[in-house]
Amino acid sequence: MLASRAAWDRVASQTGSYGGLQGTFFNPISGANTMTEDNDEVIDTLNDLLESCRDGEYGFNSAAEHTQTADLKTMLARHAQECRTAGQELQALIRQLGGEPDEGGTVAGALHRGWVSVRGTLTGHSDVAMLDECERGEDTAVARYRKALKQNLPPAIRSVVERQAEGAQRNHDQVKAMRDALKAKS
Repeated sequence: MLASRAAWDRVASQTGSYGGLQGTFFNPISGANTMTEDNDEVIDTLNDLLESCRDGEYGFNSAAEHTQTADLKTMLARHAQECRTAGQELQALIRQLGGEPDEGGTVAGALHRGWVSVRGTLTGHSDVAMLDECERGEDTAVARYRKALKQNLPPAIRSVVERQAEGAQRNHDQVKAMRDALKAKS
């Protein structure tokens, strides 16, 4: 953030403007006309969601590897790709705000994936067990999005976070419905 600010200040001192706007810098993400807006909290919030997206991607891919049903593998792989795409979108926003995207997922996510592996070994990687764990992971993702939406986010970022939160809720609901249907068959 400081390096970006210094670069803009150098341009302003040499040209008398910020990117062609006299005395101001228009931030397309926040819609603000200011150079002094502090983006650290927004970047932290987006990085938290980015870690959640990575946890979801890794978790869905892991569960897809251990399921037997072709339809379920397809659904889980699709959800993993959706998480990957959401993460890429968050990375771009973080960079636009002058931040650096965090690497990897969360420790809790890694522990959860380890538990999925242990549980899968003990239960023979049943589809129901994998869906139980996917639902648990999506519970965490939905909670993180709800927490993010309580933050004071710029309108353009809030729109992205709301859309992604709806996607996380949709993933949760689909996983739960699939799991319930499989339990009903047993």
